[in-house]
Amino acid sequence: MAPIKVAIVTPGSFPIPSPGSSSVERVVEKFAPLLMPHVEPRIYGRLSKTLPRAGYFNGVLCERFPAFDKGRYALAAARAVSRFSPNVIDVENRPQYVPIMKRMNPGKQVWLYLHSSSFIAPSAISPAKLRRCYRAADKIIVNSEFLRNVVAARSPEAAAKLRVIYPGVETSRFPSQYSTEGAAKREALRQQKGLAGKKVVLFIGRLIPLKGVHHLLRIVPQLARLHPELVVVIVGSPFYGSHRKTPYARMLERLGQGSPGHVRFVPYIPHSEVPGWMLAADVAVVPSGQREAFGLVNVEAMSCGVPVVATRAGGMTEIIQNGVTGYLVNPKRIEAELLEKLHLLLGDKQLRQWMGLRSRERVEQTFTWQHTADRWIKLLKEGED
Repeated sequence: MAPIKVAIVTPGSFPIPSPGSSSVERVVEKFAPLLMPHVEPRIYGRLSKTLPRAGYFNGVLCERFPAFDKGRYALAAARAVSRFSPNVIDVENRPQYVPIMKRMNPGKQVWLYLHSSSFIAPSAISPAKLRRCYRAADKIIVNSEFLRNVVAARSPEAAAKLRVIYPGVETSRFPSQYSTEGAAKREALRQQKGLAGKKVVLFIGRLIPLKGVHHLLRIVPQLARLHPELVVVIVGSPFYGSHRKTPYARMLERLGQGSPGHVRFVPYIPHSEVPGWMLAADVAVVPSGQREAFGLVNVEAMSCGVPVVATRAGGMTEIIQNGVTGYLVNPKRIEAELLEKLHLLLGDKQLRQWMGLRSRERVEQTFTWQHTADRWIKLLKEGED
């Protein structure tokens, strides 16, 4: 039986592969190769100076186009998709591309894969245009039950098209600190980063208000008095692939200066360096706001056997098992509860280990990229029934 042909149209914001891409491109990079041999995937994305117009990435053909004008990018991708003549066209996180793909590829299934609520908000697309995009889509994939509920509440007519497929983590790149390999790497990394003998609380993500980093930094003075060995490491910048600062980022630095020796800022790093920071941590903190649809950083930390303290918000309630793989704190009492749970975890090594082991188990059972690919293939077969 010939494999099902699937065209994956990325937003055009970052090339694939790219060390500085957003989570959308990262999801595509990880799950698309795993669809083979059941599926013949082909990726359509942004052209860059260092990549050819067409080339293979992990066995998947990538076609690339200039993306300075998103309208022309979408049209160029749609024409190329038409030449491929796939069974299914998957549009990643850009609803406005769906009608273009449908119009230029008549008779083909067009799916919309939403990774966040950013591009379905009224500030990004008018409600009337969004409804047209949903009508044009044959299926709408979302990355959490939370996002399914958001879409269904705003657009009840789209509810029947919605399917949930969770993103994942590459467990070999994010080894558990409790494995032989992970323990050795962790010790070496902590020495190398000057963190030996420290209690390390880690935040990794964009430095934007939605991510809630200010809440973590505000409790550092109290937490440091309780745990003098504390080091809070803030890894990230306001923009992907850039060290540019914003007023918010400078405000965070001022907060950090109030606890000298206890806060370290590490500007934007490529995703290849994320596992090293995760392995070096004792606890990860994800204090994001209500709009966080999933948050790959949660499962990346859990894969390394690191318990996560996160807000009880968005899709994070589907990832973290409160009291088992970490803690979920009330967004309305975020700073008080962050302080309480971090104090508890930093003071109890056995609790951290127990939660870390449960975290790794949960990832292996539910949140690997192979799980993502398997759910995708199941959804394709649903279309054949």
